Amino acid sequence: MWRRWVPGALLAVVIASCGSSEQPFAATTKSEAPTTTTTTTTTPTTSKPKPRPESMANPAGTAVIPPEAQPEDTSTPTTVVGTGTANSCTPEALTTAVAQGGVITFDCGPDHVTIVLDDTISIRNDKDVVLDGGGLVTLSGGGERRIIYLNACDRALGAGARCQEQTRPRLTLQNLTLADGDATGETEEGGGAVYARGGSLKVVNSRFLRNRCDENGQDLGGAAIRAFGQKEPVYVVGSTFQNGECANGGALSGLGTSWVVLNSVLKNNKAIGRGANPARDGEPGGGSGGAIYADGNEFTVKIAGTLIEDNHANEGGGAIFFVSNDRSGTMVVDGSTLRRNPSDGFETPGLKGIFFLGATEVTITGSTIE
Repeated sequence: MWRRWVPGALLAVVIASCGSSEQPFAATTKSEAPTTTTTTTTTPTTSKPKPRPESMANPAGTAVIPPEAQPEDTSTPTTVVGTGTANSCTPEALTTAVAQGGVITFDCGPDHVTIVLDDTISIRNDKDVVLDGGGLVTLSGGGERRIIYLNACDRALGAGARCQEQTRPRLTLQNLTLADGDATGETEEGGGAVYARGGSLKVVNSRFLRNRCDENGQDLGGAAIRAFGQKEPVYVVGSTFQNGECANGGALSGLGTSWVVLNSVLKNNKAIGRGANPARDGEPGGGSGGAIYADGNEFTVKIAGTLIEDNHANEGGGAIFFVSNDRSGTMVVDGSTLRRNPSDGFETPGLKGIFFLGATEVTITGSTIE
């Protein structure tokens, strides 16, 4: 929590420059009336070549992707959800696959399919999971629920004794769209699409659209992703975040978490809370970090090859709010464009759309901030 300019942590976010547009999806699958029973296959007997997934990256982004941020190999999946039709890709089949863990791919036919969830997908703490939609799958919360929940400290999911210090479970989301998630009212606050406490999280070539969380709260945030207490950086690579709204962090929010955001697009996201952090008397708090909200002590943020534009904060940091409580945190912006990110309340002089309190000044190279 940020105490009157006493936030904290070292955050690493890498962001790229680009734009993206929402596209209609061809098929929607709900669990109420599937016409075909979904089966899962643990050992596929054929390996059909698949079309290359559409890129969700910033086309102008040129940041180098380190080995640990590369997509996972899904050529030999543990489970394939679906049997070749949209109706075979049901929420129940997906939930069963995730409970088993491993590499999960989809066979839902040749067209884009939307799987509307009846319940939030929970990641077990003894199972690493890779979800690869092949560029043809949207997971939707239907505007009613969070999409994915990872909590290394949740005993119901097999929490370990030192949950805050473990790097498992490891969750990778790639070639997916996560849309219309809503974490409003959740006990574990924030994270309309993804909530991740502990463990490890990587997002590659994915798209987050119209996700939501509570509209007020001084430290609550992350319309798309809320990351809390990761020991390893959260990698966001070649991905797009659009039209998210939350008290803080219209796209991403982290507490004590480092971020590396590479070759990505964050656009039209909003921090809609009011009262800042700590909350002013008589106000509920929040409203900072139109695109990214980073708070805590030991964390870093690296943004590279990323476009952050047309985001908005009712309070501070229309693009980025960064507060390292113990002033040990650092932020790097490299080869990126930040523009038209108004802060209605406050920002760091000379840094349009950014509020920064850290170890040193923000390191900016080859970037445009306007």
